[in-house]
Parts: sequence; structure tokens; C-alpha cells
Amino acid sequence: MTKPAHASPLERLERLIGAWAMDITLAGQTVVRGRAEFSWFEGRAFVVQHVTAEPFLTTTPEQWRTNSPFPIVTVIGLDDSSGLLSYLYTDGRGVRRIYRMTLEDDVWEISGQAGPRFFQRFRGTFSRDGRTLTAYWERSENNKSWLRDFDVRYTKVR
Repeated sequence: MTKPAHASPLERLERLIGAWAMDITLAGQTVVRGRAEFSWFEGRAFVVQHVTAEPFLTTTPEQWRTNSPFPIVTVIGLDDSSGLLSYLYTDGRGVRRIYRMTLEDDVWEISGQAGPRFFQRFRGTFSRDGRTLTAYWERSENNKSWLRDFDVRYTKVR
């Protein structure tokens, strides 16, 4: 399901479009279930992502309950002059961030500095048929030593 290498960065985003079931896990234990929907906006100029969570599970840690970011909205856009994608993020806590993003072949990566000593990065790999995305988020205080935050699995439902 890999997009051709000559596809533009915006064309490569087509594989995200649709609705995805989402499972977030910590140490192999599901802690949050939800849904992510990606859609084109403004005549395919941007991709907008809306993420919602189901009610908390009995396995959801207290830290996730009190710091839940849901709902989440992101806008993905392209800078014509540099060819770089940006991932603008906001969530239910009022947090706003800008990340760099790539979507090449079967790998989706997001990274950025969210605070003076707070770096984050995301790496997801699409299945051969493009209907599953297996991913994780990591964090770092120095952009060198990384700790796994959580794993997330997206399964395309439409």
C-alpha cells in the first residue's frame, strides 16, 4: 500500500483519510480506547484529525484519568517553499503545540519540542494492506535519551 516515492507530501496523506479505531496501551495493557477521524479540509489544502476517547476502562491509570488530553484536534499542512509538513496540535486541556511531520513509504513520524526540557516523538508503521498503523510516542528531557510514553494501534474502520 506504499505510495509512490514521487507522490507529493500532501498526496501521501491520503492513506490517513477515514475513520480509525484506536487502542492505547501501557506495558501491553489497554488503557484507552477511542476513535481518530482524518478528513481533507479547504479543498485538500489540509488534513484535520479529530480524536475522541471512549469512557475510561477499569485498567486506565489515575494519571491518564486526571491528565486526559481528549478530545484532540490536529491540522496537518504543507509549506510549499520547504516541502515540510507541520502537525498543529491542540487538546481538551488547552495544550497547543507545533510538530514536524513526515509520511514516507509506510512510516509516519512526528517530532518536536513541547517545552524547555520536553521533547516528543511519534513513530508509526502501516501494515502491508494499509489498514493498521502500529505506533508509539516517546519523550525526552534532552532530545538524546528517550523513554517510551505509550503504544497506540489504529485500525481503519472506514
